[in-house]
Amino acid sequence: MEVEKTRAIVDPFWDEAILPAIARYIEIPCQSQLFDPEWKANGHITRAVSLAAKWVAEHLPGAKIEVVEEAGRTPVLLLEVAGDGDDTVLLYGHLDKQPPMSGWDEGLGPWKPVFRDGKLYGRGGADDGYAIFAIVGAIKAIHAQGGKHGRLVALIECGEESGSPDLAHYVNLLSDRIGTPGLVVCLDSGCGNYDQLWNTTSLRGLSAGELKVEVLSEGIHSGSASGIVPSTFRILRMLLDRLEDSSTGLLKPGWLHVKIPDHRVREAERTAEVLGQNVFGEFPFVTGATPITNDLVELLLHRTWRPTLSVTGQSGMPNVSQAGSVLRPFTSLVLSVRLPPTLRAEHVGTR
Repeated sequence: MEVEKTRAIVDPFWDEAILPAIARYIEIPCQSQLFDPEWKANGHITRAVSLAAKWVAEHLPGAKIEVVEEAGRTPVLLLEVAGDGDDTVLLYGHLDKQPPMSGWDEGLGPWKPVFRDGKLYGRGGADDGYAIFAIVGAIKAIHAQGGKHGRLVALIECGEESGSPDLAHYVNLLSDRIGTPGLVVCLDSGCGNYDQLWNTTSLRGLSAGELKVEVLSEGIHSGSASGIVPSTFRILRMLLDRLEDSSTGLLKPGWLHVKIPDHRVREAERTAEVLGQNVFGEFPFVTGATPITNDLVELLLHRTWRPTLSVTGQSGMPNVSQAGSVLRPFTSLVLSVRLPPTLRAEHVGTR
């Protein structure tokens, strides 16, 4: 395959066939079970999978496309494309989306596809709705140039944002049809820039949960209760301080850390040379805010090989505009702990 020929094939197909399909996909609020417990009744995941399956059938005739759904589980989309030889490549993506959140710029919204300055805005287009469309685009580019490829199997799930609770089940269920892949390509990552091809060699794991501190059965005015009733927020701070060094952001338990392989450190050093300040330049820091260190290599290792803690949600406290003087009975935080790639899951489970 030649780069310019591939670009000449992919670019118009992306603009004319893929972007309109992703725009329609953005309109569907297809959240997985953690964020939409009534996902089955609401039908949004079904609509998203149906859209993708029909699009694939239209643009990749001859391929085998099937929606597999077991009772009580979110569906998966299975695409099989015959190839040259017996080698199998498994390609992965997902169609469920993160919650919509708030704070969208004027004129934008989570379920409102908007083209602006050469970009398509809306929830799910980049994470991870593009995956199945990119797979088809790549296959068509190979075929158009008379190229060869091994047998291709694409497995697109609908529960990734909820921790992929159904993925292992479907991998086992469809193991005979998937076969034994010699290569697995996960289309759910990022890249450092658009000047060269990037390859994600490992991903951190995730341990998430809710930490709730409750001290009262109902709210009491702080003028009466403070000084007698312990603050739920203070207790939360104490508990978090057991896990994280609040001055550095480093996690304290030694068992959460692993020895970073020397070759991965060298890769981080080379990546820092290539990206420079772009290691953190992609993040919208407010004026005066800075990364946790100026060492670019350390930033890359923090992001890829060191455990980290993020607080991603809270309940039990009113919006600032509605907060009065009431001491709330409880406070809950949603914690997201990113784990090193080689940390054993069973080790985490025993702690």
